[in-house]
Amino acid sequence: MRKMASVLVSALLAGALVVSGCGTQSPNTSTTGSSGSEDVIKIGVFEPMTGANAAGGALEVEGIKLANKLYPEALGKKVELITVDNKSDKVEAASAASRLVEKEKVSAIIGSWGSSLSMAAGDIVKNAKVPTVAASATNPLVTKNNDFYFRVCFIDPFQGKVMANYAFNKLNAKKVAIVQEVSSDYSIGLAKFFTDSFKELTGDQNAIVGVANYNTGDQDFSAQLTNIKAKNPDVIFAPGNFTESALLIKQARQLGIKAPIIGGDTWETPEFIDIGKDAVEGAVFSTFFTSEKPITPESEKFLAEYRKENPDKEPAAVTALGYDAYIVILDAIKKANSSDPVKIQEQLAKTKDFPGAAGMITLDENGDAVKDAVIKQVKNGKFTYMDIIKAK
Repeated sequence: MRKMASVLVSALLAGALVVSGCGTQSPNTSTTGSSGSEDVIKIGVFEPMTGANAAGGALEVEGIKLANKLYPEALGKKVELITVDNKSDKVEAASAASRLVEKEKVSAIIGSWGSSLSMAAGDIVKNAKVPTVAASATNPLVTKNNDFYFRVCFIDPFQGKVMANYAFNKLNAKKVAIVQEVSSDYSIGLAKFFTDSFKELTGDQNAIVGVANYNTGDQDFSAQLTNIKAKNPDVIFAPGNFTESALLIKQARQLGIKAPIIGGDTWETPEFIDIGKDAVEGAVFSTFFTSEKPITPESEKFLAEYRKENPDKEPAAVTALGYDAYIVILDAIKKANSSDPVKIQEQLAKTKDFPGAAGMITLDENGDAVKDAVIKQVKNGKFTYMDIIKAK
């Protein structure tokens, strides 16, 4: 009996192993390096879909999905988007990137809204040699010393200079106060580049009359704003997340601060107006794209398709950039004639004069796009085009 039982157990174990082995791979698929299956090319997406930056992440994903709908194939294979929520958290962003390269075996990655979140994934994609394209992460450190990170937007030294010039030349400002989100690499970096440019324009090392700090998630800015009010600045520069910035402006007006308040690209989300309401009327900021000025035939294609799907609204700039991040990767895949990540990276690095929805894309030696900036203003409760500032 014991011998029969032993034989029976062995047979069952062998059967279990056969079943387990069969379950690891479908008969219709086979692994092909990092590209996944024979008939699918995987592109990873790590964006904040929950948490403080969720609205920004959702806008970028909207553009990525639209591009995937219009261009669903490459090299005769279906392009599959693998989206992971980085939860607006640096640790989660690193985990999301790790999952995409280690478990999902993607050929390339798009993300993330928020420079800090992109930077958290930097070493992971670099070490794994998986090319990653940020749509709107503007801090220079995102791509610095990382041959596998690219971006389709301008960077903060240019954006800071654009807004410093606007404050000096258009608003005739001589004294500016800075309000910065100290937990955000984006905010700290942009504030620094604005400060350097504004001091150079004025020739006055004391042109910044005050600097106030706050953290992501703060809701009461009365102490910082009271101190700023006492400095009597001509302009307040307040780059930061859309929610906190809208609350800050609202409270500034309630305290009787009348100075113009200007900011950066993160303000262009519907939530900025929804939260700030009348208080943000007249707010001016720099951004990447405007639907009033289609630049390329791809701009027109993007706008036509977006308006078909969303007849009651216009696309945000980061939606156009999400779209561009996808089609730039697709172009590199086709030029490489391969879904191998390293070969895709080599082609991305050569990108020049590529017509995107948000304008022509040329990537420099750092993987940064050389792009013009758009100035917009909140007018009658809508983001309204004011001007285009040339990169060169």
